[in-house]
Amino acid sequence: MNKSERFWDKTASQYDQIEMKDEQTYLQIIQRTKQHLKRSNLVLDFGCGTGLISNEIAEYVKGIHAIDISSKMIGIAEQEAKERNLANINYVHATLFDERYKKGSFDVILAFHVLHLLEDEPIVLQRMNELLKPGGLLISATPCVGEKIFLRNLLFLAGRVGLMPKIRSFKIRTLVDTIEKGNFSIVETDCLKKRSQEYFIVARKFSPNGKRPPK
Repeated sequence: MNKSERFWDKTASQYDQIEMKDEQTYLQIIQRTKQHLKRSNLVLDFGCGTGLISNEIAEYVKGIHAIDISSKMIGIAEQEAKERNLANINYVHATLFDERYKKGSFDVILAFHVLHLLEDEPIVLQRMNELLKPGGLLISATPCVGEKIFLRNLLFLAGRVGLMPKIRSFKIRTLVDTIEKGNFSIVETDCLKKRSQEYFIVARKFSPNGKRPPK
């Protein structure tokens, strides 16, 4: 078990309470995500946490494979889904590179509050692109703390002393460039919360002929 997994396991029992302090942002994410979903979609929720979003969108899609590196987070998500009788979500303690997930399997990949925690964004984005069907969507929400100097320095210090995982201090332009270099075309970009500069981004996988797919 690595440091990041241990941190999220310790946080699991309080995660929902911490995250729902910003309930309005979560409601925005859920509502805006629904606008891009179809009943026929097979979705991968990468870094699903305790299932806060997967459990809310399950009825709008065919099925969801929800993964997280924290087994305790997965346990909480599974229990909530069971209590709500959600039969089309498969929660798994796994990474994005698990061999059970094959190329071109998913219509949509969700990456909420996870891109800024990665140490190897290009490799992860390449893998997400690989797992998506042609024209598939990557839907994400990411705090761009690089736009806020004080917050950026505070989080950097917290990461250095081990109080929390290291956080990538994205600026929105850098984040957009990073996603586009992963062979995606940006469909939508919007700031959900000015204080933390949290951005909701929808990107589409390039079609096999290399042309930008229609929006």
